[in-house]
Amino acid sequence: MGVFTDNMEVTTKIPPTRMFRALVFDYDNLISKIIVPKAIQNVELIEGDGGPGSIKKITFGEGSQVKYVKHKIEAIDEKGFSFNYSVIEGDALMNNLEKISHDIKFMAAPDGGSICKIGISKHYTIGDIYIKEEDVKAEKERALGLFKAVEAYLLANRGACKMKID
Repeated sequence: MGVFTDNMEVTTKIPPTRMFRALVFDYDNLISKIIVPKAIQNVELIEGDGGPGSIKKITFGEGSQVKYVKHKIEAIDEKGFSFNYSVIEGDALMNNLEKISHDIKFMAAPDGGSICKIGISKHYTIGDIYIKEEDVKAEKERALGLFKAVEAYLLANRGACKMKID
């Protein structure tokens, strides 16, 4: 097994509390019902209560290159605004990956917005399979597109995804 590591950093005008809430706790609802309603057909909690160890199955809509994926939530740190999950099954693994793990952290930016570090995406390959740079680039572009769609929704709906921190 090989491990291919990549990272990405995105800035936004949205404070870390709202981006964290939107992308960790409200993501399924935002994407499937509001932002891209036909992109996701169904989100099903297969195992757990939504916290660490939980597994979700996301079924994509007609016309999607990916039919479904299963995500396993590895860790959630509400106070530190960090989240770790792995894609453990589905078409996104392209029959040559064991899993893809993502570590995501939101930090306050000087302008009141936030910096999102998708700081390390690890692609665990099966055997000695090489991951093409264009596949990683396409994955980043899809992730950035969804991030920007969530950002646009939050900017247009100032009351959405508010989060209380103890």
